[in-house]
Amino acid sequence: MVHPYPAHMENFSYVGKYRYVLTFNTHDRRTYFTNAEAVELVRAQILRASQQHQFSIVAYCFMPDHLHLLINGLSDGSDLRAFIKAAKQLSGYHFKQQRNARLWQRYGYEHALRDDVERSATLRYILDNPVMAGLVKEPTDYAFTGSDCYSVAELLQQAAPRG
Repeated sequence: MVHPYPAHMENFSYVGKYRYVLTFNTHDRRTYFTNAEAVELVRAQILRASQQHQFSIVAYCFMPDHLHLLINGLSDGSDLRAFIKAAKQLSGYHFKQQRNARLWQRYGYEHALRDDVERSATLRYILDNPVMAGLVKEPTDYAFTGSDCYSVAELLQQAAPRG
């Protein structure tokens, strides 16, 4: 039987100083991320998991029904699978405690970024996501985009040019 989610790469360990883009969808694509309180509740737990598993959150964008993350492994022991598990468990648990609702779909999307060009293009995609969705006119207008290490202005400088 074919799995309904993409398989992990067989010859890649997902442990080390790698860069990734992740997308987590909310359960049944519910629009949970439309207010600052819900976003901050989840963001705090994602940040907690990133610190525990030695990742930096280069960029995040909380869309109404999904989350994009661009992350960097900070050590040779940075384990993506352990980070994803902790991030979803911690945020899902605290969300359920406060909102009495399931937060995440079971599976998400992850992609290892190969080089700076791919990182720059991915960063542009993440920053422009709310613009493409018609939520704002400019990435700087969206309240639920950020980073644990850069300002949005610095992220825009690092992103690939539009077009």
